[in-house]
Amino acid sequence: MAKLIKLRKGLDVNLKGIAALETNGVKCPGEYALMPDDFTGVKPKVVVNEGDTVLAGDALFVDKQHPEVKFVSPVSGTVSLVERGDRRKLLSVRVKSDGNQQSKEFDVKGDVKTLLMESGMFAFLRQRPYDVVANPEDKPKAIFVSAFNSMPLSQNFGYVVKGQEEAFKAGIKALSTIAKVNLGINVEESATFLNDVPNCEVTIFDGPAPAGNVGVHINHVDPINKGEVVWTLGAEEVIFIGRLMQTGRVDLTRTIALAGSEVKNPSYAKMMVGQKLTTLLEGQIDSAASLRIINGNVMTGIKTTSDGYLAAHATEINVIPEGDHADEFMGWIMPRFNTFSTHRSYFSWLLGKKKEYVFDSRVKGGERHMIMSGEYDKVFPMDIYAGYLVKAIITGDIDRQEALGIYEVAPEDFAIAEFVDSSKLELQRIVREGLDILRKENA
Repeated sequence: MAKLIKLRKGLDVNLKGIAALETNGVKCPGEYALMPDDFTGVKPKVVVNEGDTVLAGDALFVDKQHPEVKFVSPVSGTVSLVERGDRRKLLSVRVKSDGNQQSKEFDVKGDVKTLLMESGMFAFLRQRPYDVVANPEDKPKAIFVSAFNSMPLSQNFGYVVKGQEEAFKAGIKALSTIAKVNLGINVEESATFLNDVPNCEVTIFDGPAPAGNVGVHINHVDPINKGEVVWTLGAEEVIFIGRLMQTGRVDLTRTIALAGSEVKNPSYAKMMVGQKLTTLLEGQIDSAASLRIINGNVMTGIKTTSDGYLAAHATEINVIPEGDHADEFMGWIMPRFNTFSTHRSYFSWLLGKKKEYVFDSRVKGGERHMIMSGEYDKVFPMDIYAGYLVKAIITGDIDRQEALGIYEVAPEDFAIAEFVDSSKLELQRIVREGLDILRKENA
């Protein structure tokens, strides 16, 4: 019987433009791109040259520190560009598809960890502490998978997994040969097959965002102590592994949620990792409008353009107004019903939680002094003093960071706290920098 954990801290924000549960087709582009920045903590080394012919599953680059960890092409074709930036930093490796999708064959009967590294699936595993690509030399005490996302406009995994149940189970089974697998689901999925997936321990979570974050699950199910390592994996990436175990071939096809108030027909679409976003956004947005296109979730994703490429871990593409031409009569003093507030500053709270809001990308204020008002803790459902941890990171107090639980967190865990922060601090950036510094200190 699955264990139920009820969370009371957090905040649900109902945004306009949730993707309808229907899947639309998109054109297959000629070019795909794999971007090293999607894989935090990796020092990439390119192993192909422009003009080389590759199969789906062939390595494009490897990690210099662990060359056995490969990052593979999602399609077959020709390497069209090895893109570099300042100081020759590798930005992307692009492959022009041949349209035939020929795949490299892998032997699935050997060691699972070796198979995952050879096929590029290991690159999707992340580790706590530090929230970076997992170290293959470590032995994790557990692998955590969250089968739901509670953030606004997020993907509905219950819809995505339909028809792929066996692949999901095969992926969980493969991971269970490496370490104990913990699967987190929400109350809505407790009556589905996810409640009884073999080879793992299932925990049901009930609560507002960020209840779906894997960091919240780790904190409540099996907290990390200093010296321990936990691996995490996205639910759809478990399906990637399951397909590999079933067919011996790499298939990096995702079901992406295209959502947001500026999308004409919010829905789902089948796309490959690295696919050009033009194919998804064509006819769906007003190209003349000033829009913020987000590669990933509206709370945690990164800014991109319609000419960008689908990020490796992205499960949705969100489009909201940029807000650079907003003109509000009487400014903040105007009483209003269409503006969201966590402090009931506007009359909109009278309309209930089901009201949909349109957000733009404005911060609405500059960075201010940090006031210890406890507002982080109200929306932070982990046994960690979030405000004090952020202060310890800002001041560079490593001992205090360790004592306050920095090994358990990732930037995404602070997304809701950043949203409500009256000091307008970039909490996710601060936490990412703190983790990077701590990783170098402990290397």
